[in-house]
Amino acid sequence: MNETSVDSPITNRDVALRVGLAARALPGVDVRAFVNALGARFGTPLSSESLARVTVTDIKALLQGDEIVDPGMDSEALKSAVRHLWGEGVEGSDLPVAQPYAEGDMPSSLRVAVASNTGENLDGHFGSCVRFLVYQVDPETVRLIDVRSALDADEAEDKNAARAALIADCNVVYVQSIGGPAAAKVVRVDVHPIKFPAGGAAQEALEKLQASMHQPPPWLARIMGVEATSLARFRTEEEEDDDEVTS
Repeated sequence: MNETSVDSPITNRDVALRVGLAARALPGVDVRAFVNALGARFGTPLSSESLARVTVTDIKALLQGDEIVDPGMDSEALKSAVRHLWGEGVEGSDLPVAQPYAEGDMPSSLRVAVASNTGENLDGHFGSCVRFLVYQVDPETVRLIDVRSALDADEAEDKNAARAALIADCNVVYVQSIGGPAAAKVVRVDVHPIKFPAGGAAQEALEKLQASMHQPPPWLARIMGVEATSLARFRTEEEEDDDEVTS
C-alpha cells in the first residue's frame, strides 16, 4: 500500500524516499528534524507538489536552525538535496523519463520546451518552474526527449537569461505565465513563448500544437519554414484571378 497513515507528515512512500535521500545528501542532518522543518515551511502532509516548490534558498533557510545542522553547507550538497526532493534520480518517482532520440529521427519536427513542476504537466511559470520538459513534435508523434533541471540556472546572475539559454535549442516554449523582460530574452534566443494560463497535461497542449501543424497560422508557419495557410489561400485566389484576366 503506497499511502501512509492519516497522521503522517508525508503523503506516500515516494515522498518519504525523496525526503530521506535529500537528508542523506546533507551531512549531519537529522531526518526527523528535516521532515519537521519542511512541514513547517511548506505545510503537511508533504507531497510531490509541495516538494517541487523547494529551492536551494529554502534549504539554506531551513538549515539555520541549530537542531538541524550548521548553515555552512557545501553548495553541491544543497543542490543534490533539492534534486532529490524534486524527484530527480529517484526510482519510482513521478518524474517522467525521456525516450531515446537522435538528431534527424523525426524530420520536419519542432522542439518544444514545457515549463513544469510536477510529473508530465504544463504547470510552471517561466521564471520559477523547477524543470523544462523537452519534446520533439511532428503532426503524428509527440516524444519526450529530455528533462532539464532549472536548478543551475537559478544560481546564475541573470536567471531569466540562463533559463532562456537552457532551452535555446527549442523552437517553442509553453508556460503558464512569463513576464515581458523574460519573454524578450526567450525571443532573443529565437524561441517562441506561448502562454497557457490554465495549465494541464503537457500532452494535451502538445496535441493542440500538432493539430495546428496541419494548417499552421503565420507564427507557426514561420517556425516550420512553410507558407501560412491563410497566405497560401490568398495566393491561390490571386493566381485564379490572374488566370481569369489572361483567358
